[in-house]
Amino acid sequence: MSEAGPVLAIGQCDAGGQLVSAGEPLAGLQLACGGTLPGTIAIPALYELVAKVRQFGLKLARVIRAHDGHEIITAWIEAGPADEGDGCTIRVTSWQGGPPAPDDPAAISEHRAEIDRTLAELSAQLDANQSVRSVEANAADLTQLAAAMQAGLGQPWTDFVEIDGAAHEQPMHWRLLDGAEARVAGSDRRWRASLLPHEVPGSGPVGFELCLTADSPLTAPPPAAATPNVVLPNNSQGLVGRDIAPVLRQPIARIIANAETIRTRMAGPLAEEYSQYAADIASAGQHLLALVEDLADLEVVEADQFNTAPDRIDLADVARRAAGILGVRAGERGIAIDAPKLGETLPAIAEFRRVLQVLLNLVGNAIRYAPDNSSVWIRLEDAGNRARIIVADQGPGLTEEQQVKVFEKFERLGRSGEDGGSGLGLYISRRLARAMGGDLLVESAPGQGARFVLEVPADLLALAPTTAHQDDGE
Repeated sequence: MSEAGPVLAIGQCDAGGQLVSAGEPLAGLQLACGGTLPGTIAIPALYELVAKVRQFGLKLARVIRAHDGHEIITAWIEAGPADEGDGCTIRVTSWQGGPPAPDDPAAISEHRAEIDRTLAELSAQLDANQSVRSVEANAADLTQLAAAMQAGLGQPWTDFVEIDGAAHEQPMHWRLLDGAEARVAGSDRRWRASLLPHEVPGSGPVGFELCLTADSPLTAPPPAAATPNVVLPNNSQGLVGRDIAPVLRQPIARIIANAETIRTRMAGPLAEEYSQYAADIASAGQHLLALVEDLADLEVVEADQFNTAPDRIDLADVARRAAGILGVRAGERGIAIDAPKLGETLPAIAEFRRVLQVLLNLVGNAIRYAPDNSSVWIRLEDAGNRARIIVADQGPGLTEEQQVKVFEKFERLGRSGEDGGSGLGLYISRRLARAMGGDLLVESAPGQGARFVLEVPADLLALAPTTAHQDDGE
């Protein structure tokens, strides 16, 4: 589209940037976008164009796009300083309308999954049979449920809640349970269950993430001496984890969820500019929520009495789950995650939830630093009395100096803003690895990518027919 052509409409802005007059169809679009005439410009792209004209005092022209509630409007706009006074003149020389582009069902499904994760007040990792592997809750009226699930690891999650209208033998097929209404002992609120599958290409789900979302927030704050939010043995929480994080999670989560609802146009058609603004709000909210969670984790791992709950786990299974959780994020940039294949196993003694937490951090970092359309590999290694899992990428790599600094607190290796995270992930991950009797190491060279190696005690008795509990992980 070019600027050539007759002038279809003229608008005038005053020295304060208010649209004081406009001809059709510009006036109609101003009103359709929620503005008034005269009034502040309600068309985001036009508002930005006029702001630049006022800032630089130059004539500018560009294509703008907006949604009038029925169709997408594409127009060529010329804006420049007014011939008289300090205002701005707007000229419309081309105007076209067309239907909005169809939404991507897969993208909508992923956005809804992110909303469920954000709003969930209880999340649990399930195996392929919907049995509970780990659980985490952050609401006072879920303490009883979380404790029961923690004590009953290995049982189907449906054993611990009452599913409305469920007359079938439990557990039902996961698609029938996804979105089901549930009642929870000890809670007066109604709950909705979301089952997010961890899928491996070419096979069915290898596990699930369970999210329980309430229909309303708690009407009263939790008692001061509430049970710690994370239901894990011997894990204490300080000021952030006990008092600050629980208060901040819910309002931040609501902000993110509402912004995602706007961004994905789930509530109706919306101009692309507004969608982008909502995306910025959601991204900033995710960054803030991640920082709160990292600070809470930091308190936990630095506590003198901190320890983990060792159990017999399969590192290959954990790796496949991590790859499934982050597969969509990687796919958005064309990055392939090469995870252990079905049938591969590597027994270890460690805490399932903490190993998954470390792997999500390592794989997430690999995706962040890897170039588009590259690969991230997750490999297993049997090292005698140690079981190792290696995450490798094709990113820029690390110098020897950076390899030392990368595990320091708040170190982001030159990155800033939302792209750099909190700088706590690798520090916390190494503390977790060492608390489990292992370690987290890095091998790299500039231009040759990075290899992060998580090692934990191997389960040397994995093949022995025993049910004895192993306390020290050796």
